[in-house]
Amino acid sequence: MQQEANIDAYNTVSDDKVKKILIISGEESGDLHGSTLIDALKETLPGVKIMGMGGDRMRRSGLIGIDSKEISVIGIVEVIKKLPEIKSAFNALKEMIKKDSFDCAVLIDYPDFNLRFAKFVKEQHIPIVYYISPTIWAWRKGRIKTIARLVSKMLVVYPFEEILYKEAGVDVEYVGNPLLSTIKCTQTKSEAREALGIDKDKRVITLLPGSRTEEVRRLLPTMLRSVKLLQETLNEEFTVIVAAANSIDNSLINELSQGEHIKPLVVRDSSQTARRASDVSIVKSGTSTLETAMLDVPMVIIYKVSLPSYVIGKLLIGIKNIGLPNIIAGKRIVPELLQHNANPRKITDELKKILTDDKVRDEMLSGLKEVQAKLKLRDAPKRAASAIKELMYG
Repeated sequence: MQQEANIDAYNTVSDDKVKKILIISGEESGDLHGSTLIDALKETLPGVKIMGMGGDRMRRSGLIGIDSKEISVIGIVEVIKKLPEIKSAFNALKEMIKKDSFDCAVLIDYPDFNLRFAKFVKEQHIPIVYYISPTIWAWRKGRIKTIARLVSKMLVVYPFEEILYKEAGVDVEYVGNPLLSTIKCTQTKSEAREALGIDKDKRVITLLPGSRTEEVRRLLPTMLRSVKLLQETLNEEFTVIVAAANSIDNSLINELSQGEHIKPLVVRDSSQTARRASDVSIVKSGTSTLETAMLDVPMVIIYKVSLPSYVIGKLLIGIKNIGLPNIIAGKRIVPELLQHNANPRKITDELKKILTDDKVRDEMLSGLKEVQAKLKLRDAPKRAASAIKELMYG
């Protein structure tokens, strides 16, 4: 009811001269990128009104509309369980468009939802910008035909994506990677540890289990067991940090940690500081791996989904590596342990190499520098906002 009240209040103060943009994000990483884009749009288009769907960050930046927390899921089976909530959000967004007149719609990643919704938006003759491309280079490459038919402008964040879309005849622009604009941590490792109030003399391992409840339930216990085994293997006690997304309740982390008899330090809104403080990280595959790379932190990438989702995904995925640092580097620079390989013994073996073999660690850090160099174009949110303004004003 509160969302409806907010939307009605917005409608009563609408001005035909004010630009209105619909923005849709359905995931934690998209919420981060959506919030920086909204901030940039407000600078580029003073007075702009922004509605749609997003998480806490986008709402704090000024988005009016639907909270995406309830539909943030991953995996085919997991999505099916959330279909009623997803359908409800879909219909609510359609009602927004029917009630108001938008100058542009901006879709942020979340392709299964956004590409379906794009069909409706296209029918309303609203220009569509897609910011943060679906991973067409990894799987379901046929989606590029749908994008070419529906999307007015693609704004991509990796240089190789621009080439793929140009070859398909899509109007595309590489705007740089927005993560570069969000890396704010300038602390040294010692300063980061002091800021977190942790022992400077103990080695630190940071865990990033994801932003969705089901993936945290699936991954965090494995991460904690790996830490436990690592401590036994090296006969050393580590400081353990869980960099938690705001969408994850403390009660869940406490429940899973108690089961493994480890009491980690839970850090929110300071995940960059947590990683800077660490000697190594275990990171769920996704945007966090690239952010970790930008912070010069060695890592092990892991990933697990339900068995049906894994079997289907394995049939559809057409790339060798799934970790973003490895994809951008064009080679394996960070270990990836997926599904049954994401077990404590194998994770511990990789962690041990990083922590005890200087050559392994130095080669990984050198590879991370290569990734950083390939993503040198900065100010992605401002570039994206300028492209959106140009599209609207024609």
